[in-house]
Amino acid sequence: MNARKAARTTAVFAQREFETLLRTKTIAVLALGYLVVLLGLVVGAGTSGYLPLTLDLMRPAEVLVPILAFAFGYRAIMADAERGELETIRTYPISRPTFVAGVYLGRLAGFLSVVLAPLLIAGALVAFTPTEQVTVIAAHETIDTPAIYLRFVTLTAGFGVVTLAIATAVSAVARSTREALALVSILFISLVIGFDASIVAALSGGIISPGQVEPLLAFSPNSAYRGLVLTLAVGEAFTRGAAAGSPATNVFGLLSWFVVSLAVAVRTVWDT
Repeated sequence: MNARKAARTTAVFAQREFETLLRTKTIAVLALGYLVVLLGLVVGAGTSGYLPLTLDLMRPAEVLVPILAFAFGYRAIMADAERGELETIRTYPISRPTFVAGVYLGRLAGFLSVVLAPLLIAGALVAFTPTEQVTVIAAHETIDTPAIYLRFVTLTAGFGVVTLAIATAVSAVARSTREALALVSILFISLVIGFDASIVAALSGGIISPGQVEPLLAFSPNSAYRGLVLTLAVGEAFTRGAAAGSPATNVFGLLSWFVVSLAVAVRTVWDT
């Protein structure tokens, strides 16, 4: 299959997946819930300023984005297998990378729309709300500009790209809805709680030294995302004492999760 034909086939599958999302009521409910929770946090906290907004939303995004990613992607490929459509697709001259890319990109288009829209609305609320000078920002001589928040939104989009790739891999590996739910539950607990807790336990037990903590954080997409937000968006004045790690190491960690996840999806989508 030449590159032009592969691109057209990828676009066909991407459109198919995007239209599937539009018809899925559960996705609409989750999107609305995410919007309400995120904007509720902003309004309830009375956030004023882009830097406080970034700090307020960083932790919720770290938890909510993987939840949405797993909801959007955990049945993407497995649903075709359950309906028998995957067997039909295999009879056509379509490569595994082309099929996986189409499924992933179609889901990604809908997923990023849901993830980013509330963040942009939250930024607009701050932009049009009269604010007072935040004393901690003045004390550190930090300029509270929209660029801080835009960097946060960009990093969150990148985090979403990676977590959806993980969900797509789960969808390719799992052979039933129950198995997929079990896998995403284990991954969610591991990424959001388990990895950081393991590092703390290893540090407390003397298994690792304090100097080894920051490089290890890059192995978790959540920790890598958090570190990038702290170093590239928030800034050094507000990250002293926080384990953020090297931006290059964190980017490498996220890219590794992305590449490996899609490679697993391509390898396991079908056997031949």
